[in-house]
Amino acid sequence: MRGLPLIFVAAGVVCALVGMGWGIQMSATGDHTLSPAHAHLNLLGWVSLTLFGLYYHAVPQAAQGLLPRVHLGVALLGVVIIVPGIVSAIRMTGETMAKIGSFLTIASMLIFAGVVILSARRG
Repeated sequence: MRGLPLIFVAAGVVCALVGMGWGIQMSATGDHTLSPAHAHLNLLGWVSLTLFGLYYHAVPQAAQGLLPRVHLGVALLGVVIIVPGIVSAIRMTGETMAKIGSFLTIASMLIFAGVVILSARRG
């Protein structure tokens, strides 16, 4: 695995490791207040990013061009913004970052849908 697929999977692994560490910290302290942010880090970070990478690896022509690179940027930015945004929302210090991260995450999935459709048409 190389290139774009590797970047997606490597980012997913980093999210998994951070998420696991965070889960251990929550368990050790008994404070699970931030578990929604932890869950989003695991789902959007580990699961989604890794699945994107595996798709791009399985369908190499889908990883060609500008759109998959835009997808990578939007997906990574979405995770990086939504997780602390959820923390901020839970702590009642603002919801703006969670909202921006949510829009970026939806945009990421829409871009991915476009990539899948375009690669299927090229087929």
